[in-house]
Parts: sequence; C-alpha cells; structure tokens
Amino acid sequence: MSDLLTALMPGGSVVVLGAGAVWARQRHPAVYWAVLGLPLSVVRVLTSYGSVMDACGLTVAPSRLRALAVRAATRREIRPVPPRRGVIRPTSTGLRFRLRLAPGQEPADVAASAERLRHAWGVHAVYVAPVKPGVVELRLVGFDVLTRVRMPRTGTPDELRIPVALREDALPFVRDYLTIPHQLTLGATLSGKSMYLRNLLTGLARQPVALVGIDCKRGVELAPFAPRLSALATDPHEAGELLPVLIKEMEDRYDLIQARQGIAPGTRAEDITSDIWGLPEDERPVPVVLFVDEVAELFLVATRKDEERRDEMVTQLIRLAQLGRAAGIYLEVSGQRFGAELGKGATMLRAQLSGRVCHRVNDEASAKMALGDIAPEAVGAACSIAPERPGLAVAGDTSGGWTRIRTPYLSLSEAAAVCRETASLVPELPALARFRPAVTAYEMASPVPASPRTALG
Repeated sequence: MSDLLTALMPGGSVVVLGAGAVWARQRHPAVYWAVLGLPLSVVRVLTSYGSVMDACGLTVAPSRLRALAVRAATRREIRPVPPRRGVIRPTSTGLRFRLRLAPGQEPADVAASAERLRHAWGVHAVYVAPVKPGVVELRLVGFDVLTRVRMPRTGTPDELRIPVALREDALPFVRDYLTIPHQLTLGATLSGKSMYLRNLLTGLARQPVALVGIDCKRGVELAPFAPRLSALATDPHEAGELLPVLIKEMEDRYDLIQARQGIAPGTRAEDITSDIWGLPEDERPVPVVLFVDEVAELFLVATRKDEERRDEMVTQLIRLAQLGRAAGIYLEVSGQRFGAELGKGATMLRAQLSGRVCHRVNDEASAKMALGDIAPEAVGAACSIAPERPGLAVAGDTSGGWTRIRTPYLSLSEAAAVCRETASLVPELPALARFRPAVTAYEMASPVPASPRTALG
C-alpha cells in the first residue's frame, strides 16, 4: 500500500511519467514524437533560433537602414541577423520550415551546419533542400524512421513510378522508370534485396505493364509471381532464347515509331531519338520491365560453348540497356556481386544501369562496383550497414546524389496474392506467349507459404 501511495504522490508521478516517456521513445518513437518530441522541438526552435544561427555562423550584418533604425529607436548594440524563418509546419515524423537566405549565402552554407543544428535542437537528423533561389527548406526528423518502416500515404502511384522504400529523411523513395530507366540492385544473402524486388514487383503488378523475369535459380525467386508474369526463364538456356525475342520486340517497336513519324525505314535504331510515349495512346505498346535475378549466373561459364552463349546474352542485355528505353523496355538487374571479374561486357552493362541500390554486401569491392563510379562518398555508408538491419540500403544515381533507404516488410504470400489478384492485367504480347509460365487453377487459388521474416520493416 505504501508503494502505491508513493507512486500516487507528485514525485512518484514524475518518475512514472519519465519512465513511460523513455519506454515510448525506445519502443514507439512515433507516439513519443507526437506527444512530447514535437512540442519540445518547436519550443527549442522558437526560443533558440537566433542564438543557434549565430553559433553556426549563419548570421549576417544587418542592412544599413535597419542598423540606423535600431540605433535611433533603442540605442542597443547592433547584432547580426539570422536568415528569415518561415512558418513551422509539424509532420508525423518531424518539422519543416523554410529559410530565406541573406545576400551572399548559399544552400551549402546551411547544409554544412546540419549536424550542429541537429544537436542544438535535439532531433534525429536535419536535411536541407533548395526550394528556389534564395530559399531553402529545413526538414527536421524527430526519430530514426528506418527502424520501423511506415510508408507515407502517397495516393495512387503514377504510371511507372513506384514508391518502393522509405528514405532516411522520411520521404518515399520512388522508383521512376521514366527518369531512371535501368537499375542495378546488389545485396548479399539475407540483406533484403529480395524484399526490395518483391515490393517493386507488386507495385508494378497493379499497373498495365508487362513483367518479364529471368531467374536462373530455377525460378525460386520469381516463380511465386507467375500469374502476373508475361514470360519467365529459369535457367541460362531459356534466358538465351528469351533475350533475342525481347530484342526483336524492341526492333518492332522502333519500326512502329518509324512508320508513325515518317522516319525512313532504313534508319538505324541508334539514330532514332523519339520513344513510344510520343505515339497515340491507342497505338502505344505496353511497357515491359525485365527482372534479371542473380545476373552473375548469366556470366558464369564452364565450357567454350557456354562462353559463346554467355557473350551472346551479355551483348543482348547491353543492347536492351542502350536502346530499350525509347521502346518502353526497362531493366532491373540484381545480384549478390557484380564486377569486371564476371567477364567481358560486365563493366559496359553496369555503365548503362544509371540507378543503383546497394544493400549490405560481403566486401568493399562490391560496394565500390555499385556506387564508386557515381557517388564515392556513399561507399562507406554501404559498407557500414549492419547485418541485423535487413532491408537497409544505399540508393544513388548518376547525378551523384545518394540516400539511405529501407524497404517495408512484405511477406511472400502477400506478394503472391497481389500477383494472383492482378493476373487479369497481363497484357497480350504474342511474341512472349511461349515463355508465359504455366499456372494451374490450384496455384491460382492456393496461398503461398510465408517466408521467414528476414527484412523487418
């Protein structure tokens, strides 16, 4: 009874509330942020904004007119002024507000102080994004949003734009095929690479897109999605038959563009700069996304005959990567490792894959192969991914920008159910009909057993 009375006393209530706050911050950071973190951070920003900006070197001398007005009105000491701050807008994961930079300042000046701003205002991270000349937006993230991934509501995805993961700044990472047509995804076993592809494939399954798979692990990765696939090759021999068909499909689409736009029939495909999106909607071929799982299996050879087959397939993949975008054919290449040691054509193929996603890898060379040529500073971030955080990855592109992302958890049974429900969206592509995976009525009705929870979101 005495313990109960002590707990009910004011001092005991403070202890209980403090313990509850600590527990909520560790176990339910989103709840903690909404109840305590948000109001505390707003108070910190409002009360310390001027002094923090001054300490970070982001203040400037006031204008001559303002200095004369201050001397005339108050006779106070003239102090430097910080950038003008906009309205603070709370979000479910942090805060955001805009700054109007003073003359002579640039966004890089604010970005260089992001770490000091983070500590001064007691938040998890601060990100700076230019809005327009002279204006930047500060995004304050209150907690590590990649610990428990909750994708923000983005409405109906646009065509060929799939929100597939969450970025560390709490924005969705969108796979946009119209901007970055081809991508390379690397990751060691149990790194979350399959979870990333699973989310991407189910997002595309809901759109009018033809999905084609090459899975040389006898189809164990892509076979559960067979009801939604237009074609599936499960070994190098089948892949060697499928790729020429895709090349022919690409060439036929170029012929369609030539006929529609009046281009001479003898013009080389390499010289045609238009694409299928310029065609009328009723004549436009359906986009094709080719998933290549464990691409190294296409490069490995045992005999000279296999070497000839390998060279032919690699050449066809390179042609698809170089010319496929205009024909509406996009590549998603993934593997555990991808490097020049795979053989002739590997580096050339990689150069055509402008998007890069690197999960945890087993060696630094793999991270360098994925990110070293586009964002060298991202290699260290990829090498520091811990094994106990599956699904965490570093995403970059040829612009040099990069960010950490994490894919939400999606079970194999849930992904397979989406593909069964969207099986009616499989487009008619006669050239790929003989590669269409056979799906029995039992498989269409039966759930796929869930895989172990290896990439917790």
